[in-house]
Formats: sequence, structure tokens, C-alpha cells
Amino acid sequence: MRILVLGGAAFVGRAIVTAALAAGHDVTIFSRGRTGTDLFPEVTRLVGDRDADDYGALAGAEWDAVVDTSGYHPRHVGRAMDALGDRIGRYLFVSSHAVYTSDGVRAGNDESTPRRPAERSGTEELTNETYGPLKVACEDDVVARYGERATIVRPGKVAGPYDNQGTFTYWVRRAARGGAVALPADPAQPVQVIDVRDLATLAVRLIEAHRPGAFNAVGPDEPTTLGGLIHTCAAAAGTEVRIVRVPDEHATRMFPLVRPFWPGQQRSFAAARAAGLPATPLATTAVDTRAADRELGEPPLSWDHGFDPATEAALIERYG
Repeated sequence: MRILVLGGAAFVGRAIVTAALAAGHDVTIFSRGRTGTDLFPEVTRLVGDRDADDYGALAGAEWDAVVDTSGYHPRHVGRAMDALGDRIGRYLFVSSHAVYTSDGVRAGNDESTPRRPAERSGTEELTNETYGPLKVACEDDVVARYGERATIVRPGKVAGPYDNQGTFTYWVRRAARGGAVALPADPAQPVQVIDVRDLATLAVRLIEAHRPGAFNAVGPDEPTTLGGLIHTCAAAAGTEVRIVRVPDEHATRMFPLVRPFWPGQQRSFAAARAAGLPATPLATTAVDTRAADRELGEPPLSWDHGFDPATEAALIERYG
């Protein structure tokens, strides 16, 4: 199949290109050409800028499927669809489980869970309040345009090699140091992360099977807790940790993987599993994330994640 990936070769896009090539498909990447330019010499690269509505490079060609990994606003999706028209087969949009409402939601909730109201005020500022509603608007526009040729994938928190977000990587690094670990949350909190390679494989399989509809891409296969995840990361690094529970007030608003709404970390992945979502063991994800992180020289995380060593040491001394 001829597959067009909107979003370059960073993290999710990189994994999807890798999975598509491994399955024998012909891949084209459309991006600004700023990341991953040394990767995938065999693919066709088209340069454009979604923020500037520059889609000229997409003119004329046809693709069997498009995977949109970089659509965050309705304008992004609308202009891409205008540029592509009917010269594509399937449009697979990578959304987020942030589209779902929390009202009345219980553990085991699936793709029928009510979504938040779509954000169509014109704002393009991505915040905790706007991110999910903007993705809802994008989903609706893709389905309205392509109908049965539309596929929506809603990942949970994505983890794995070359993570450019840092949420899972924070715990991989911290557990690798071993010793007492400060946690400003209940260690029993459920947590769901999806290995980026599983997400990529699901996307390719959905395209190959021409499957419409929405799919929760969450994992791991075996339910785990935040405390269990930290211990798994430690075991993967060959260290031992002792979790020190510190008051929640010490957590930043988006402290890595800490979420007060527990049903949001207990979503059903039954539909995605039936469609071919693999289940990489969490320990494997941790090992491979650490290896890739060390390969890159453990670069600074992209935004404020977790405790700095001095703050954590003070908290452990106080509460440990």
C-alpha cells in the first residue's frame, strides 16, 4: 500500500513509518523536515508546514491511506483534507483519550464513552482544557468528510524508545538510579501506557484491514499500578527502589503519570486487541526506552517532569 504519514519521524511518526516499512508498504513522509532527516533514506519526503497552511507538496499524488499524527486543531485537519481530497483511500487520525468526558465514567469504559464538547471557538492554544475538545473537533471533521473511510485511534499515554514527551522516561531514569523514590500519589493508582510500537502496529493493521471506527489504544496487557510500574522500571534496570509516599500537594499539575481520575486509567482495549493491537510487556518497554534514552545521551525532558534531585532528596528526608 501507498501510505502518507503526516507528522515526520519523531516518536509516534517514527514508529509508524518503521512499522509500515516492515510490513512492506511504500511510505511518504510529509513534514517540515526538521526532525529525523537522517532516518529512512528509502522513503519519499515532502516538505510543508501545517501551521502555515503549506500543503503544496501534496498536490497530484495519490495514496491508499493517510496517517495523521500531527493534527491538533480543526484547521490542521481541514486544510489537509482539502489538499488531499479524494486522492486518498483511508484517513486514519491519531487522536487521544483526552477526548472523553469524566462524568459518570467507570472502570472498563470503552469507545462508546461520551466525549467532551468539541472546541470550535477558533483557539489553537493547547492546554489541559482545550487539547481534548480540539481533538474531538478534528475527529468529527474527519468522519464527516470520509465516513466509512475514516479511522480514529485514541491512544493513552504513549511510551517507548525515542519518547519526546518524557512522561514515561522520567520514571525509567528515576528507577534506574534506585533507592528511595518520592511519589506524590497513591502507589495503587491504576496506570495505562501504550508502547509506541504497539500503537504503530495497530495503525498499520487497521489500514491494511480497511477498518473504520474508533479504537482505544491503551496498555499494557496486564493491569498495573503506578507503584508497580516504578518497580518494573527498576527491575528492568537491575536496581531496587523503595517508594516514599509524599503528600499530593507536592506534585506539579501534570506530574508524570499521576492522574486523580482513576477510571481514565482503566479503559477497555478490547476493540483494539480484536483489531490486532499487540501487547509488548511493560518490562520490555522499560528496557528499550532506557536503551534509546542512553543512546541519545539522556537529553533534557521536553517540559517540567517530576522532581529535580535536590527537591526529591529533601522530600525523602522529610517523609521517608
